[in-house]
Amino acid sequence: MIGTIIVVYNPDLALTERLITRVYGQTDILVIVDNSAQKNDFTKIVEHYDYIHCPDNIGIAAAHNKGLKHLLASGCEYGLLLDQDSQIPSDMAFSLSSLLVASKSLEHNIIAIGPQIHCQFTDKKVRSLIQKEVFEYEDLVGVTQIIASGMMIDLGLLDTVGLKDDSLFIDGVDHEWCWRARRLNFSIARAKKVEMVHRLGDSRAKFIGLTYKVGSPIRLYYQFRNILLLSRRSYVPLYWKIRCICFIPIRIFLNAILQDQKRTRIRYMCRGLIDGIKGSSGPYQQNWS
Repeated sequence: MIGTIIVVYNPDLALTERLITRVYGQTDILVIVDNSAQKNDFTKIVEHYDYIHCPDNIGIAAAHNKGLKHLLASGCEYGLLLDQDSQIPSDMAFSLSSLLVASKSLEHNIIAIGPQIHCQFTDKKVRSLIQKEVFEYEDLVGVTQIIASGMMIDLGLLDTVGLKDDSLFIDGVDHEWCWRARRLNFSIARAKKVEMVHRLGDSRAKFIGLTYKVGSPIRLYYQFRNILLLSRRSYVPLYWKIRCICFIPIRIFLNAILQDQKRTRIRYMCRGLIDGIKGSSGPYQQNWS
């Protein structure tokens, strides 16, 4: 059996309902984990789904974990993770699961496969300039990490790697899990011929001809903090540590000078750096009540 987990938080109902409609029927079980304060009702879109409400917003990692545990308890072999703002093809679950089954004959021990991401803002395929491909085999490319949305996991191998790290709360959660899996000699892959449209960040801005992602101020806290937390871990790739740490001053400049809500952004960035240095984790409210 295959199960789908959709994590939502104050969702754009039109986008989320379109996603639910598209994924419904592709898998055997649909679990919606809702981090919104108020419940959302999707029964007008689909009749049968399992709903887990987390009104205190437990974060993306803990929400994934609740969904994964639910799929395991239901007897699912594979689990598909989706964000509320992704747009998927009508056969994505079948394509990814088929590739996972076929990969059993390979020596790469693949635990998770994701689609090729097509950025909604740039209308282009997302290509990493730094991340090198690990291997290539027919319709699969081995990579260092993939994003959570669109990730299909072989649930039979989940016990070995473990669940998502909920101490990170949100940013870096998907990559950390991939790096942890690779440390245990599992492989992460991207499907060459499966494409998914996804929103990376809330918007885009330009500075001296360069386009960069813009997110909400609170996300800056988690991004800055988690860079410092993850940089201490031995299994996190060196290129990621160097790139992210070197870009901190540039990101401070872009958010403190060029964006709106400057004081709020500065406050979140400073608090993220403080907690990253201290080694504090968990939700923001836990550390800055």
